[in-house]
Amino acid sequence: MAGSNAGEMPFLDHLEELRWRLFRCALAIAAGVIVAFTLLYTKRVDIVGILAAPIQPYLKQPLMVTHVGDLFDIVMNASITLGVIAASPVIVWQVWGFLSPALYGHEKKVVIPALVAAALLFLAGMALAFEYVLPVTLAFYASFESESVNTMQTVDGYFSFVTSMCLAFGAIFELPVVIALLSALGIVQPEFLSRFRRHAFVGCLIAAALITPGSDPTSLTLLTIPLYMLYEASITVSRLIARRREHRLAAEVA
Repeated sequence: MAGSNAGEMPFLDHLEELRWRLFRCALAIAAGVIVAFTLLYTKRVDIVGILAAPIQPYLKQPLMVTHVGDLFDIVMNASITLGVIAASPVIVWQVWGFLSPALYGHEKKVVIPALVAAALLFLAGMALAFEYVLPVTLAFYASFESESVNTMQTVDGYFSFVTSMCLAFGAIFELPVVIALLSALGIVQPEFLSRFRRHAFVGCLIAAALITPGSDPTSLTLLTIPLYMLYEASITVSRLIARRREHRLAAEVA
């Protein structure tokens, strides 16, 4: 039976295994950070130029550095982020190796697709935010500028804004995975999700309006559509999981 090996393993052996798996994760992250920092420091990848590209059309003067360590902080934070992303396959593999002996067969079939989908959706959300939502938002804010005011954009303020927006969109795009896990645990039913479709659409519209204060209805609509499509995808995934759970329970009774 699945999970029996994990149950027979002594507690101290569990701790020893966890210690070595955490060490491998830390080693992979350190290697990823070192490689990323080397690429950024040597300007083989101009991370500052890449992140600053969306705001360049709206700048009257270059981004201002208000502290001597601002650029280093940006490069270091970017190195850590890229290092964690590069090491994520190793991290997932170590987490999976530690947890899989305690999981049943049907649980393993849910966890692996959920992990892959979570990573892909998070990256898709960040890409959407950076490539589309950020330029629209910057254009909206730039429309409030006045000739009587000298607007100065600082490096730390702008990059904090970009990071927050990208992370927020990445988190929003995790909705199908969250609902799938709740459905697998029996907490959320597809009938409940279907019943609140209209409320979900209004919620997506409000979220799009708050996150992207665009001045035209087109940008608002184009952002609402993917958010609502994620909700519809969540309903479909919830139905599939509910059917598989019913079939499994029926087979166990038979």
